[in-house]
Amino acid sequence: MNHKIKVPYKKSYTSKLLAWVTRAAAMLAMAVLIFIIGFILVKGVRYLSPELFSPHYTSENSSLFPALVNTLFMTVLTLLIAAPIGISAAIFLVEYSDHEGKVAGVIRVTAETLSGIPSIVYGLFGMLFFSTALGWGYSMLAGAFTMAIMILPLIMRTSEEALVSVPVSYREASFGLGAGRLRTIFKVVLPAAVPGILSGIILAVGRVVGETAALIFTAGTVAEYAGFMDSGRTLAVHMYVLSSEGLHMDQAYATAVVLLIFVFAMNRLSEYAAERISKGHVHE
Repeated sequence: MNHKIKVPYKKSYTSKLLAWVTRAAAMLAMAVLIFIIGFILVKGVRYLSPELFSPHYTSENSSLFPALVNTLFMTVLTLLIAAPIGISAAIFLVEYSDHEGKVAGVIRVTAETLSGIPSIVYGLFGMLFFSTALGWGYSMLAGAFTMAIMILPLIMRTSEEALVSVPVSYREASFGLGAGRLRTIFKVVLPAAVPGILSGIILAVGRVVGETAALIFTAGTVAEYAGFMDSGRTLAVHMYVLSSEGLHMDQAYATAVVLLIFVFAMNRLSEYAAERISKGHVHE
């Protein structure tokens, strides 16, 4: 005889209620995101003009092009500093250290502490150490090192989670074929963990692009193309300066639109790179 399992009505009702609550929360989050993006687009798209993309900034055109170039430069420079350190630290924690050891525990606690420090404190530290003590002044290099310290915990934690998620069978198969630990890490584990690592890098890029406080104290607000030791403003700082002056609010909204497009383009580029690397790893 087939016996039907009767689920108590109370449990079924609770499950349905929780399902609806999670759906409502997801829809609310999506609605907030759509509202923010829509608001920025409605307020800013109509003020996009060729003058905003002039090669040089003046008080008349409020060009964002130098800030756009500086943003790309700051993002790349920060990732070149933070990504190798964060990924290397994650490799050490996952592949070489004792997960319950004191060294690994100290590293994790330090990373969690760094991730909870406000950005204004990072800015003050960067100004006192990089700009003043090391004599770098207001420069892109001082800003990049400050931002690298800010995003280092994020890259390290996401890279660690990505490495942990790689099945142990991958490592065992590589060891069984005679590969050493280092070769296994770089030829097997890292390619499999690339999508997860890049997701952390994408989040880090978003924080670099959207940061203002730390960069005002370290990189400065000069609206010109900046080299390593020159002061320059990013798009977020440019938008902050325009809005704080109160004279160029329309251009500030237009800058916000460009900032959204920039972040979206960086995300798509990272996703494309992850897909290509993953497909190449599968074919190998």
